[in-house]
Amino acid sequence: MADREAIRPLQVLTPGSILGHAVRRREDPRLITGTGRYVDDIQPDRCLHVAFVRSTLAHATIRAVDVAAAAAAPGVVAVLTAADLGLPARVGFQMVPEVFARPPLADGRVRFVGEPVALVVAESPEAATDAAQLVGLDLEALEVVVDAEAARQAGSALLFPAHGSNVANHFAPRGDDDVLAAAEVTIQGRFVNQRLAPVPMESEAILVVPEAGRLTVWATSQTPFGLRAEMASSLGMADGDIRVVVGDMGGGFGAKAGARPELIVVAAAARKLGRPVKWIETRSENLVGMTHGRGQVQQVELGATRDGHLVGLRARVLADVGAYPGIATLLPFLTGQMSAGVYAIPAISYEAHCVVTNTTPLAAYRGAGRPEAAAMVERAMDMLAVELAIDPAELRRRNLIAPDRFPHTTAGGATYDSGEYERALDKLLEISAYPELRAEQARRRERDDRVQLGIGLSVYVEVTAVGIGPEWGAVRIETDGTATVRCGTTSFGQGHETSLAQIAAEQLGLPLESVLVIHSDTDAVERGTGTVGSRSMQHGGSAVHQAAQQVRQKARDLASHLLEASPEDIVFVAGTVGVAGVPERSLSWASLAATAGDRENLPEGMEPGLAAEADFEGDGSYPFGAHCAVVEVDLETGDARLARFFAVDDCGRIINPLLAEGQVHGGIAQGIGQALLEEVVFDDQGTPRSASMLDYQIPSIGEIPEVVTATTETPSPNNPLGAKGIGESGTIGSTPAVQNAVVDALSHLGIRHIDMPLTPERVMDAIAAAGQQGRYERA
Repeated sequence: MADREAIRPLQVLTPGSILGHAVRRREDPRLITGTGRYVDDIQPDRCLHVAFVRSTLAHATIRAVDVAAAAAAPGVVAVLTAADLGLPARVGFQMVPEVFARPPLADGRVRFVGEPVALVVAESPEAATDAAQLVGLDLEALEVVVDAEAARQAGSALLFPAHGSNVANHFAPRGDDDVLAAAEVTIQGRFVNQRLAPVPMESEAILVVPEAGRLTVWATSQTPFGLRAEMASSLGMADGDIRVVVGDMGGGFGAKAGARPELIVVAAAARKLGRPVKWIETRSENLVGMTHGRGQVQQVELGATRDGHLVGLRARVLADVGAYPGIATLLPFLTGQMSAGVYAIPAISYEAHCVVTNTTPLAAYRGAGRPEAAAMVERAMDMLAVELAIDPAELRRRNLIAPDRFPHTTAGGATYDSGEYERALDKLLEISAYPELRAEQARRRERDDRVQLGIGLSVYVEVTAVGIGPEWGAVRIETDGTATVRCGTTSFGQGHETSLAQIAAEQLGLPLESVLVIHSDTDAVERGTGTVGSRSMQHGGSAVHQAAQQVRQKARDLASHLLEASPEDIVFVAGTVGVAGVPERSLSWASLAATAGDRENLPEGMEPGLAAEADFEGDGSYPFGAHCAVVEVDLETGDARLARFFAVDDCGRIINPLLAEGQVHGGIAQGIGQALLEEVVFDDQGTPRSASMLDYQIPSIGEIPEVVTATTETPSPNNPLGAKGIGESGTIGSTPAVQNAVVDALSHLGIRHIDMPLTPERVMDAIAAAGQQGRYERA
C-alpha cells in the first residue's frame, strides 16, 4: 500500500467543486433514445450464429453425441463437440483444486441440466436453433445429488469421484468454540439464504471476429482484461492477439466477471472456422446456464447478557457451489469475515463447508458473501430482541461499534477503516418516524386487524475493494485543449463516463464537456482489473485522480515558466491556466498542449506532452448504513406487501449523489426481490423448476414502494478521494430489513422466523404452525 501521507483524503467538496454534485449521466441520452451500441447491434458480414446443445440430465455419462442429422440441416456450417475443439479444462478460481476443472464443453460426463455438450454453428440464429434439436445425446443417468446438506454426507453420490467427497472447500473453525459460555440468553436459528438467478436485463452475448491472425471480441463482460487473459490461455494465443471490447451492456451483477465456458467455445469456433461468430443467450439459457448466487444454509447461535449486550456468535455455514466450484468457494470466507456486522461482538466461532451439487454453478452475485453475513446477523439480532423484550432499534444501539474505535478489527477478522454507525441509525429513525410506526403497529394489534404492520430494521456494514488488485488510470491533454481519460474499469450502468470525467475536470479546471472518458477496450486502455467488488471509484477513480494531479502539476510548472510567475500563483479557472488575480495573464489548455509538445520550449528536465498515468491499489473500505422496511401482511391470505422503505447509506465522500442514489435504488430492488419473491428451484432429479420468467419472479415497479433515501459521509482514509463502494450496499441492507419486517408483523402470533422468499404460502404455513390459521377468515 502507498504511504499514508500520499493517500490522505482531499478536502474536495469545496464551493464550486464539481465533485459532490448531482450531475446527470452523460451516457443516458444514447441509452434512452435507442442509439446505444450493444453486442447484437454489431452485424459483420458473413456472420455465423451459435446454438448450444445442453444436457437434459443433471448427472450422466456421455455415451455418444450423434451430430449427423444436425450437420446435414439447412444452413448449418459446423457441429462441434469437445473432441473437435480440444480446449483445456479450467478451474473457475485460483484456490479451486485441479480435480474440479471444468471442460468448456462437457467431455465424458455432464453434471447439471443445461451444461453445454456441443454447439451448432449456422448461417442464421433460426437455423442453428432448429439444428440443435437434431443432435442426439446418448446419456446414461447417474445418481443425482441436489441438496447441499445431503451432498456433504458420507455415502452421497460423488460428482468428482477422484476427489473422494463433495466438499470442495472447508474454512476451519475460527475462534474458540465456547464463545457463548458467558451468555445469559441465547437464541438459535437455521437460516436459508436461498439460491438466486442474477437476471441481468441483457443476457450473455459475444461476437468474435477473426482477422489477420487476431481476434476482435465484442462481449458482455465486467472484466475485459480478465476475459482476454482466460481466452488467450485457453486458445494458446498471446494476450496481444486478442482485443476485447465491451460496449453498452445491460447489467452484470457479478455474473459477467471472468469467462464463462460458452465465451471460450464461441471464440474457438470463430478461430477454427475463420468467420465471425455470434452467440446471444436466450432468457431460458440464462436462467439455467449463467452462474447463480447466494445458496447458504446457516446454523446460528447468538448470546447476550440479560441487559442486551452481546457476548458471542457461533455460526456453521454450508454453501452450495453447484456442479463446478469457482469463486463461490471463497464467498463463505467473506461471510465469516463480516459476521460481526456493525456490532462489538467480543467472540465469534465460525466454520464453513462448500459442497458441489448437480446444479448450476454458483458465483458472485451483487454483494457476494456479504449479504449472507448481514442477513445472518440481522435476523439473529431481531430474534434476540424478541427474546429480551427490547426494541430492535435499542438492542442494536447498545451494541454498535463506537466511532472512536476505528480502525477496528472485529472478532470475524475484518479491519474496518471508519464508521459512525449510530449516526446512520439515528438518521434512519428520524426519516422513518420510527416511534409513529411502532404506535400504528400497536393500534392494529390492539384492534386485531386482519392486515398487520411490520417494521424491519437492518444496520449493515460491508467490505469493498479488498484483495482484488490495482486499477489503472491515465489522463492526457489533447491538442485542442480537451482531456482524454482512460481507465481500466468497465461501466454498465454505474455512470463512469460521468463520474471519472468529474474527477479529472475537478483537478484540471476544465468544463465537464471537455473531458472524454475511454474504457472497456483492451486496445485503447493499457491494463485494468475491471468492475467488481464495488471498487470503481475508490480504485479507478483514485487512479484517474492521481494521473490528473500529475498533469496539473506539470501544467502548473509549464505555465509558471511561460508566464514568468511563481508556481504558487498559478490557478486553473474556466478551462484556462493563469496567474491568480491577473485574468489577462492566462493560457488556454490548447496552447499549453502545443507548447508541451515542443521540447525546445520546455524548461530544462521537463519531458514533452501533458499526460500521466497511475496504478492505484489502496486498502479496501467498509461502507455501511441503516435500512427500514415497512410491510403490511394480510393474515387471511399471507400476502406481504412492502408499503414504505427508508435507507441511510454511507459510502464515504460522494462523487456524484445522483449516481450513488441510483445504485442504492437498484440494490434495494434486488434485495426486495430476494426477500419476497425470488428463488431458484430444482426437483430431486436436478431439473430446474424456475427456468423461465413465468416461474422465476423478479420485482416489478408494482412491488417497489417509494424509497426514501438519505446519506451520511464518513470518509475512508484508504484512498485520496475518501470514497467507499456503493454498488452493492442497497442489496446488503435491504434484504434483512424486509425479511425482519414480515416476521415482525407476525411476531405477536408467536412466529419467530420464516425463510426467504416470504411468499404467501410460506407466511400461511407459519401462521398455521402457530395455530392461528382461520382466525382472520371472513364470515
